[in-house]
Amino acid sequence: MRTNDSRRRTGCAALVLAVVFGTAAPALAQRSGSAARSSCGEAPSVAAVAKDTVNDFGRFFSSPGSVGMLALGSGAALGVHPADRDITRDFSGMNVDGAFQPGAVIGSTPFQLGASIAVYGLGRAFGHSCAATVGADLIQAQLMSEGLTFIVKEATRRSRPEGSGFSFPSGHTTISFASATVLKRHFGWKVGLPAYAVATYVAASRVEMKKHYLSDVTFGAVLGITAGRTISIGNGRQLFVTPIASEWGPGMGVTLIGAK
Repeated sequence: MRTNDSRRRTGCAALVLAVVFGTAAPALAQRSGSAARSSCGEAPSVAAVAKDTVNDFGRFFSSPGSVGMLALGSGAALGVHPADRDITRDFSGMNVDGAFQPGAVIGSTPFQLGASIAVYGLGRAFGHSCAATVGADLIQAQLMSEGLTFIVKEATRRSRPEGSGFSFPSGHTTISFASATVLKRHFGWKVGLPAYAVATYVAASRVEMKKHYLSDVTFGAVLGITAGRTISIGNGRQLFVTPIASEWGPGMGVTLIGAK
């Protein structure tokens, strides 16, 4: 019996990681959207970062690519929703000796935003425009992630598995995947893959700690990817993702637009 329980929990853990990491596939398939920034140019000012963040919200809600990505995320969340409670029960029951606890810190807003502000500030202080640009993009993506998460949480008001607060979507997951997307678009696969792996670990930690359901982190991952992607709209290549219908069922259309 214990062997069967162990296999069931191991399989549950694998499912959580596979589903959440799978949501990153559209972003992982993108070419770097920050190609136009490869020379970096002048470091963005604080006022420019604030202005760009406001403008990014406008682009997010007007971009057909964002609609398609959110439709994809909603479909994925609905698909895993029936298994939410079983997965949370089995995954959180694993004896992992606190292996997932660091995820609560790594994916927190103070940690993520604090690190980004530090990168931006040091970049400006030492005249390193590339570092300042990356820091600025991370700040914008994270602020957008927090804003979008707050809006959706207030609209849905779903209770957490342990009964407190609002669960849908996972803020830790959203901000982690937003950061990973920005890093991938600036530095490519060498930085992007580890960043997405860390984001997936953060998402899994939220399920293991009974702070969120699998559907919460699944939608949060897509929301974060969409936010991170929006930051790069207008800078080099743009990826538009739209839902499509075919004789084989629902699907996803991908269009890449921009200068070569």
